[in-house]
Amino acid sequence: MKVDRLISIIMILLEKERIGAQELADLFEVSPRTIYRDIDAINMAGIPVCSTPGVGGGFAIMDTYKVDKKVFSTADLSAILMGLSNLSTMIRGDELVNALAKVKSFIPADSAKDIELKANQIYIDLSPWMGNRNIQAYLEIVKTALQEHKLLSFDYADRHGNKTARTAEPYQLLLKSNHWYWHGYCHKRSDFRLFKLSRISNLQMEEKTFVPREHHKLELDFSDTLATMQTKIKIRIHQSILDRVLDYCPYEHILPDGDDHYIAYFPFIENDYYFTILLSFGDKCECLEPPHIRGEMKRRIQDIAALYENADREHESGGGLVIKEE
Repeated sequence: MKVDRLISIIMILLEKERIGAQELADLFEVSPRTIYRDIDAINMAGIPVCSTPGVGGGFAIMDTYKVDKKVFSTADLSAILMGLSNLSTMIRGDELVNALAKVKSFIPADSAKDIELKANQIYIDLSPWMGNRNIQAYLEIVKTALQEHKLLSFDYADRHGNKTARTAEPYQLLLKSNHWYWHGYCHKRSDFRLFKLSRISNLQMEEKTFVPREHHKLELDFSDTLATMQTKIKIRIHQSILDRVLDYCPYEHILPDGDDHYIAYFPFIENDYYFTILLSFGDKCECLEPPHIRGEMKRRIQDIAALYENADREHESGGGLVIKEE
């Protein structure tokens, strides 16, 4: 459902007494069924649109609902502009540009400065400071494939680094915890799968289209499940990594420990992912309790040290360079 089309329909209904479903469908190059869904969405948004059947019938905003271009308050327009502006920084497209232009047409001249100020009070920029620069380009490819129902082909690396060639039908783009994913039906697995954009390479949109199959919305809130799996461990951290620890641990679970350190009760699950988080804090973090987690941290640190020591010995003995002659 396109935001710019909904706004355009509202504007048309504000200007016209009545307009038919087929006329709207022809205007926006969609089916009458899509227009009926749009009208339902407008009704749910609080603007009562009535339908009159038969010749001369169509859609109209109810006479008892006095509405004009001032239907949106300053706060409404600021919120809409804020949302559309931030969305346009993440996903580019003509429809977002058009939607922004149409919303701005509702802004009274005497309120423009105040609305612009409020709309700019929150800015979202998810582009990385460094790292994988393919994400934005891949977002555009997936977005186009979603709109045109076209297959995507790509190479996908799992969390162990194993790479496989895939072909999949895209159904939904997702932004979760600062990472982009898309949900699609994978032909290789014959099932729906969630693909992380940063693990994708050689993404191509195929010319071949697909007939959309039934797609169920993903359940993305695992907070209750995580709460039953996590335990609190006691770590001592240096003040220099406090901001990083706060990404995982609420401030209420962090207590001062001298001038430069804190004691944090860190939510933890005993798997590689969580051990890697602790190791990423380097020598600015020490696991204090429980003893078996502390012991596992020591073992992993010793393994890392041994890796470097063995590599140094190989280089010193000349084992790091092998030359084969014809």
